[in-house]
Amino acid sequence: MSDEPVMATNDDASECKRGAVQLGYWQDNYISYFVRQIEKRAPEINRGYYARVKGVERFIKTFLRKAGSSAQIVNLGAGFDTLYWRLKDQGIYMANYVEIDFPTVTARKCYAIKRNKQLLERIHEQDGEVKLSATDLHAGNYHCIGADLRNISQLELKLQQAEVNFANPTLFIAECVLVYIENDCVNRLMSWIASKFKSALFVNYEMCNMNDTFGDVMLGNLRVRGCNLAGISYCKNLETQKSRFLNNNWQGSKAWDMVQVYYDLPPAERQRIEKIEFLDEQELLIQLFQHYCICVGWLGTEFADVSCNSGD
Repeated sequence: MSDEPVMATNDDASECKRGAVQLGYWQDNYISYFVRQIEKRAPEINRGYYARVKGVERFIKTFLRKAGSSAQIVNLGAGFDTLYWRLKDQGIYMANYVEIDFPTVTARKCYAIKRNKQLLERIHEQDGEVKLSATDLHAGNYHCIGADLRNISQLELKLQQAEVNFANPTLFIAECVLVYIENDCVNRLMSWIASKFKSALFVNYEMCNMNDTFGDVMLGNLRVRGCNLAGISYCKNLETQKSRFLNNNWQGSKAWDMVQVYYDLPPAERQRIEKIEFLDEQELLIQLFQHYCICVGWLGTEFADVSCNSGD
């Protein structure tokens, strides 16, 4: 099956994020450099993206607080994510930030960065050089690299080129990425990370509780678009999500569905965004949240106590 439909999910997610940002759900001064067009999405989709962005963000903040200046972030299937620029605007320093995606996607991202002064300025260190190829960009502590996550030897080489230090505390982020990869490839990736990194936190945002009618409709929509959901068996429930880590030599794992993540966000923030758009079908939003989760795994003991309400 072709990887093209999976790459197209990046455009879809980026357009959704840009639309939600434009409506005021959260602030992102950089997404518009990567995404020009916006298609109006239903209010529950916008709230879903808000919960996703803010939920993952809380784990990122917890990780950075614990890891300090030696922190590394490896964003798997990063697409047009703008996290590096947003963290930089907050004055957060980290040792290394690496984005990985299909070379076709990173080529488009590198081109956008090269073309927009506002993006380039933020990654360009004083006196530092910017190394740019068609699909890869290295500048200071920012690296955007084209690689296939199914090819471990290529991935290892690319991470070495990005000067990743396997001894440093490292955060891995994957948002709706692993579900498109065959189980044995994901198991290989997880085992490899566990064998190389001493201290790590992996934050995975993905579908869960897919064994009901609502789940069937979601899967149908993705299949119509040609997406091969090769890893869907891990999305059966929170237990199967955790088993991805526990069966591949990670120290531990926890998982929360997005109902819990959403209602653990600061009440004032939730009340603010709930006023942006009227939602007449609260039930639909809850159903949507029941079918997505954040699952974390950790290596070492430093990140064993993370939880979905520990980021503030």
